[in-house]
Amino acid sequence: MNLPADRIKALRNSMKAKGIDAWIVHSADPHLSEYLPAYWQQRVWLSGFTGSVGTVLVTDDFAGLWVDSRYWEQASKQLNGSGIELMRAGEAGVPTLTEYLSLSLKPSAVLGFNPDMVSLKTANVYRNELESKGININTEEDLLQPLWTDRSKLPSQKIFKHDKNYYDLDASQKIKLVRDELKLDDGGWHLVSSLDDIAWILNLRGNDVAYNPVFLAHLAIFKDKVVLFIDLEKVDENIATYLEGHGVQTANYDDLKEFISSMDISKLMVDPERVALGSVSAYKGGIVEIINPSRLLKSRKTDHELSHIRLTMEEDGAALCEFFAWFEAAFSKGEEISELTINEKLLEYRSKRNGYVSPSFATIAGFNANGAMPHYRATEESFSLINGDGFLLIDSGAQYLGGTTDITRVVPVGVVSEEQVKDYTYVLKAHIQLAMAEFPVGYPSPLLDSIARLPLWKAGLEYGHGTGHGVGYFLNVHEGPQVIAYKAYKMNHTEMYGGMITSNEPGVYRPGKWGVRIENLVANVPAQKTEFVETLKFETLTLCPIETSCVDIGLLDCAEREWLNKYHEQVRERLSRHLSGQALDWLNRKTKAI
Repeated sequence: MNLPADRIKALRNSMKAKGIDAWIVHSADPHLSEYLPAYWQQRVWLSGFTGSVGTVLVTDDFAGLWVDSRYWEQASKQLNGSGIELMRAGEAGVPTLTEYLSLSLKPSAVLGFNPDMVSLKTANVYRNELESKGININTEEDLLQPLWTDRSKLPSQKIFKHDKNYYDLDASQKIKLVRDELKLDDGGWHLVSSLDDIAWILNLRGNDVAYNPVFLAHLAIFKDKVVLFIDLEKVDENIATYLEGHGVQTANYDDLKEFISSMDISKLMVDPERVALGSVSAYKGGIVEIINPSRLLKSRKTDHELSHIRLTMEEDGAALCEFFAWFEAAFSKGEEISELTINEKLLEYRSKRNGYVSPSFATIAGFNANGAMPHYRATEESFSLINGDGFLLIDSGAQYLGGTTDITRVVPVGVVSEEQVKDYTYVLKAHIQLAMAEFPVGYPSPLLDSIARLPLWKAGLEYGHGTGHGVGYFLNVHEGPQVIAYKAYKMNHTEMYGGMITSNEPGVYRPGKWGVRIENLVANVPAQKTEFVETLKFETLTLCPIETSCVDIGLLDCAEREWLNKYHEQVRERLSRHLSGQALDWLNRKTKAI
């Protein structure tokens, strides 16, 4: 079964044998991770679509992939010949997955899915919206497991301690903070399955998931004990002693469900968005739905952490200046440069910087039409050379011991058109307007989105993705709970507080032509406090020149020009001491006032 069409046929045969009318394949694992170990990439195996999100539905006469606008162009290419229809989630007239199921399945039909890959919240949505229609839900077995004969093994790399110089709260203090937030007593306990939360609480890191320094585990927190469920082969003697010193017991990763089924404590507190149905379905007591306290706590970086992040941004910014100086020189000499070369060179320059660990996501280097796909990724089988005229969009990031980076810049190549200049300038205006924002403490983050989008809306422009996502501290490059996206206004716990780090990345994409996105990371810092209001503002953390040769200066107002010049002055002052030669020359030229 080498083709998606063959795999879907085999799945349908299995569904028929089991009496299942519809089967959902989610992009998830038992930890509801965004980036998945190969072992859990069921949707990729079945469909051939490699995007980081997306859900496949298979019935006896239909197969569809629901995915948002970031991946429409990529999905349309990768699904070609698979027999899977692209369902453009969010587009007018396209039903949601549950709407489609409600309309297409008859009463008494059976819907199945793997409960280990579905959040408790999503499972409840299925029950609430489908069982009332007479649709039955079967989660007893994983139909794909026996079909996926060449499935990878679970990762098994050792875990390690985050250097204590980079944090100011030890594991015992963080465990106490979580307990205090939950007010744990003898009748309750808390299960954490989200990998970044576990890594943050314990000040441990791992290599089980590409780009994210986390490890596969579950963490059970009681009033008087803590149990870490993990592959014990990953825990060496040093880590075992460390955990014991913080009152953390260890148990085998696979023993979680048996442990939960044996519990007689009456109250289990879980985050329904961050724990899988399969992990808790055997629990006999009551389940109380909360937000993981660790999710909120880790989003608010301490002053100590922010000080390391600022130093990390200097290291990353210096590496980027060296890269862009190399690119400019190599291109002017007529050297062959491909989208793959860009990824290799970014890795080369970053790996020389202090504290560097790994990329924080797969580099997006898209020239012209490829840049119009927000999550494009060049491969050995499909990539473009950088030649001729147009826009080169580069979105990249890295993991450092002192923080996580994520930055997007657009490089004009050759001669750019008036329309490209217009698109670029309006995206820059959007970026600057958000960077200058001031807002009350506790303000819902989705509502900030209109500040960035207003200049684009006035110009008749728009983009499909959110403007900002939270970013971890030597953790996941996508972190919540805050998100700058007006379509997320119904989400809970999106309030903005001091110390949060968020991306600022508006864009414009013209399919088949080019894409523009300008991205910096920003931190919430105090602005003012009066008898009326206490406000926050954004400190731009990312340090790298923003290209100005393709800016229509006449479209920028005085405040926008002043912001850009001050930003470039800061970039030059903080990066100059890290650079020399052609990289320093490039920095000085690219940070001149406009």
